[in-house]
Order: sequence, then structure tokens, then C-alpha cells
Amino acid sequence: MAKLYFRYGVMGSSKTANALMVRYNYEERGQEALMVKPAIDQRDGARVIVSRIGLRWPCVYFHEFAAMPEEQVKGYACIIVDEAQFLSKEDVDYLTRVVDLWNVPVICYGLRADFKGELFPGSQALLAAADVIEEIKTICWCGRKATYNARFDEHRRVLKEGAQVVLGANDKYIGLCRLHWRTGNLGPEGGAQ
Repeated sequence: MAKLYFRYGVMGSSKTANALMVRYNYEERGQEALMVKPAIDQRDGARVIVSRIGLRWPCVYFHEFAAMPEEQVKGYACIIVDEAQFLSKEDVDYLTRVVDLWNVPVICYGLRADFKGELFPGSQALLAAADVIEEIKTICWCGRKATYNARFDEHRRVLKEGAQVVLGANDKYIGLCRLHWRTGNLGPEGGAQ
């Protein structure tokens, strides 16, 4: 029986690398997994998923996936969704139908919360609907578990106000423990370079 998985972690916790490794594992066993991402994510180009360590693979946008005929979707051994925090509640509802009605497993990777510590709509829907919820862990500069996504400006100040979605990577975000997120402490190096 297929399941809906939500694997979440802070920025830099290797979510995308994990997603690409899972896809590779399916390929090694002669099964095809479809890589999907929301169209809002254009950081690394169109229709490609890229990890910080350089792994990359072509993908389709979520709206293209949702428009596929049932028989085509059923032909995949697994659907892997990256940047799942950008999904809508309706998108997550669609994924539950893929799992429940078509018996295709779906593994979603994404952030749980934004730079203010607030849930993204897609993450909130996944936390409510997923059969399996798993945290992908990483550490703060101090060695404690990183649980917050800190957004910082060009002066390395941690921001607590602004638009929920500002695309970026190490140039704008870093995972911090709650204490260092709260105090705005990016560490001795002042955050990512």
C-alpha cells in the first residue's frame, strides 16, 4: 500500500540531495521515479532539480504533473516532490489521491517553516495529511540541532520581517538552533559566504 511521505528539514540539511539519491535508488532497481517541483523554484533553471553538492536531475513542474493522465502517473514507481513547502493545500490533496486511489507512493521534501518560524501552506497541509513524517537533521554553527531557517541581509543581519517567499540559498539563508535564530547570531563567521 502506497504512502505519502513528508521529509522536512532546515536550509542546508541535504533535502534535495536526499531526494535525488532516492530517485537514483529507484533507477538502480530498474524502476522509474518522477521528479517534480513547483514552478516558482527557478533558482537553478527551468525543469531541473539541483542540490548544493552539485547533484542534478531533470524534473517536471507540479502543474504539468497534475495534468498527466492517470495511466501515465500509475506508470511511475514513485513520485518525488522537491520544495514541497511551495505546494498549496489543493496540491497536497491531489497527492493524497495519487497515493490512495492510484497506489503510487509520493515522497515530498521541503522546509517545515519559514524564516519567521511560521508554517508554509504546503508544509502545513503535508503535516496534516502525510502518512509518514520524517525530519532531515543538520546542525547550527554551535553544534546544536538546527530547527530554524534564518534569512539574513547583505550586512549579515538576521531578518524577522518581509515576504514569506524569497528564493535563495547560502547567499540568503542558514539553518540555526532556536537560541541563535532568536538572538540573530549567525556565528563566528557571520553566516554563509
